[in-house]
Amino acid sequence: MASSPIEPDFFESFDGTRIAWREMGEGRPVVLIHGFFSDAVTNWIRYGHAEKIAARGFRVIMPDLRAHGSSAKPHDAASYPPDVLAQDQFALIAHLRLSDYDLGGYSLGARTTVRMLMKGAKPGKVILSGMGLSGLVGTARRGDHFRHILTNLGKHERGTPEWMAEAFLKTTKGDPVALLRIIDTFVNTDQADVVAISQPVLVLAGDEDNDNGSAAELAAALPDAVLRTTPGGHMSAVTKPELGQEIADFLAA
Repeated sequence: MASSPIEPDFFESFDGTRIAWREMGEGRPVVLIHGFFSDAVTNWIRYGHAEKIAARGFRVIMPDLRAHGSSAKPHDAASYPPDVLAQDQFALIAHLRLSDYDLGGYSLGARTTVRMLMKGAKPGKVILSGMGLSGLVGTARRGDHFRHILTNLGKHERGTPEWMAEAFLKTTKGDPVALLRIIDTFVNTDQADVVAISQPVLVLAGDEDNDNGSAAELAAALPDAVLRTTPGGHMSAVTKPELGQEIADFLAA
């Protein structure tokens, strides 16, 4: 686990929203995007994943998505147009003047990565973690799941997935109003466009994780993909050292 905190840097995105990012290491840039309700520290730094990747010679760039972590959390609907998360990451890449880089994410971060690919991002390698094919082509199921969680806080039965997600939300000090707006930004990707992704892709998921559909189905649909599994389900896999190790091995290969 990372031993000392990494303070965020900030920039203004395309619409003036203040977006935070953190960095670790030097070398080839890789932009890693966290999942819904989470942030860069929780997803990539706390459990040592960024440290493992940086040790292999990478500059690990970890934004906090709009409405998450240290980034701004506006409440107005105008701040959440479709695909705004992808737009923010393009703005970060432009701000950092990156031209040759790798790109990936976990869960919502993986979906955001795919939306960036659809909009012209040209990374060298791609990491899609905590994601299956159905989670990319049909976002409504997960969107409805999270909308139910956020509109019924304090009412979920102890031990249920909804209760666990709310407990996680409390640990990251999430803003329910802003996070509800994020759901409105989700955009489906046509399956024909997914299967046309040409970059080498690491499809990585917990061996008990089907929250966003089948990772194996996603890997099988892609022309140049390798499938790897780590221990755990959707929420626990990110705490396992194997996640960072698999990403580091893939990028360094």
